Amino acid sequence: MSNPLYAFPAVCEQTLRALARYPSRTAFAWPGGTLSYQGATDLIGRMQSVFMRLGFAPGTRVAFLTANRADSWCAGVAAQLSRLAITWLHPLGSLDDQLFQLEDSEAQMLIVDGVSFRDRGGELAAKASGLKTVFTLGPAEYGADLLQAVEAAGSARPKNLAQHDDISTLNYTGGTTGKSKGALRYHHQYAGFANAILADFEIPETPRYLTVAPISHVAGTKVLPTLMRGGTVHMLKGFDPEAVFKTIEREKINFTLLVPTMIYVMLDHPALDNTDLSSLELLLYGASAMSPSRLVEGIERIGPVFSQLYGQTECYPVSVLRKADHDPNTPELFLSCGFPIAACQVKILDQEDKEVATGEAGEICVRATHVMAEYWKRPDITAETLKNGWLHTGDIARMDERGYMFILDRKKDMIVSGGFNIFPREVEDVLSQHADVAMVAVVGVPDDKWGEAVTAVVVPREGAKPDAEALIGLVKAKKGSAHAPKQIQFVKELPMTGVGKVDKKVLKARFWAGRDRMVG
Repeated sequence: MSNPLYAFPAVCEQTLRALARYPSRTAFAWPGGTLSYQGATDLIGRMQSVFMRLGFAPGTRVAFLTANRADSWCAGVAAQLSRLAITWLHPLGSLDDQLFQLEDSEAQMLIVDGVSFRDRGGELAAKASGLKTVFTLGPAEYGADLLQAVEAAGSARPKNLAQHDDISTLNYTGGTTGKSKGALRYHHQYAGFANAILADFEIPETPRYLTVAPISHVAGTKVLPTLMRGGTVHMLKGFDPEAVFKTIEREKINFTLLVPTMIYVMLDHPALDNTDLSSLELLLYGASAMSPSRLVEGIERIGPVFSQLYGQTECYPVSVLRKADHDPNTPELFLSCGFPIAACQVKILDQEDKEVATGEAGEICVRATHVMAEYWKRPDITAETLKNGWLHTGDIARMDERGYMFILDRKKDMIVSGGFNIFPREVEDVLSQHADVAMVAVVGVPDDKWGEAVTAVVVPREGAKPDAEALIGLVKAKKGSAHAPKQIQFVKELPMTGVGKVDKKVLKARFWAGRDRMVG
């Protein structure tokens, strides 16, 4: 009997099928160039022939350090078709973090974007001991130029050699709670993600998708769904609000994905009101919730196009808060991370893995074919995270009677103050609704009296001077005195991780290092 896990074709096979369907359409566009569906197929075939000649064993890890580029995305597909596994280095990561990932994943091949990362690629090539082959996209003084090798390879038809139990991806977690971990997926775990996205996300009929955030992470998961619909992926190499505005207007972009901090910058930008964004049908945001007041502003000024996604490296996607859920008349839903997608079984479980009552707090736990197989080389943490067949996300949430989930916080971020369990997110949600607050993060600071003191770090809105006592009073009125911050610090900006989340590890370290003193 065939294994039901193997029902989906491999993602790289789905990609070839999508590319074959619309040969003359534009698959990728970027400032200064385009690549047709047929052109992408040809490039993938040539790259595959280069990789196959190297004779690497199935499952060998190929690492990528690249900005958003069509040819590096095609190289990833070619590697998977050749039974190689891909691991994306974070383009904003430190040298040490990238070296750690190369060593930990035991990568034998590195592909570097020779334009954006030539120098960093050279450092990695010199220091990573396990590498056997280094390719650059474009000439560099190290490695071999993959684009030159492709020219010499001549024409070759791409062929899917990947098997369901070959490793397809090794994606590393953000490392917000310690050393980054590799979430491993075989092809049969990776296979269903595009179908899940198309089924539950409101992707336009013919997407014109703008990638601004790195395709190495969540923005990359929308590339295949766009191609399956016969759309075009427009690529920018980084977040430049003016370039985003101009591209949306010029190319009639109907779909993009941004993190909340990028949206805030766009709302504060003078060009917003003079730009025609009427082509936008879907603006996906994720990594964290948006401030409700800013969300209302976004809906008023950009349109009813906002939709929130939720998932994590270990399982993506998990839930979605659709456009209709973003109704200024029912702003309480703005604080939800959405409704579980059809392809996921989701439960809120207590410490004993028993389902909690509706509205009670517990951990979001997930079962789905696209959950990772394991943490690479970490059997102890794998057993704990995948206990009883459920992925334990580490996110504490409650679920309402309709099935919408409201994240209270990360399990590890809970503050214990005066014997009370306090979830920072609940305090942040109150403070972020104040008109003078642009961004806020709440952490527990060691305190002799309380154990941990609730401390809010606030970025004021442009030109505003919020009053600390008024903010503390607001939390007291809405949540009670236990939740009220013992102190509020005002800062110009919050430390962010590479994927656009507030880096609470860095925030806490400042407090713990100086006890009650913080450098603002």
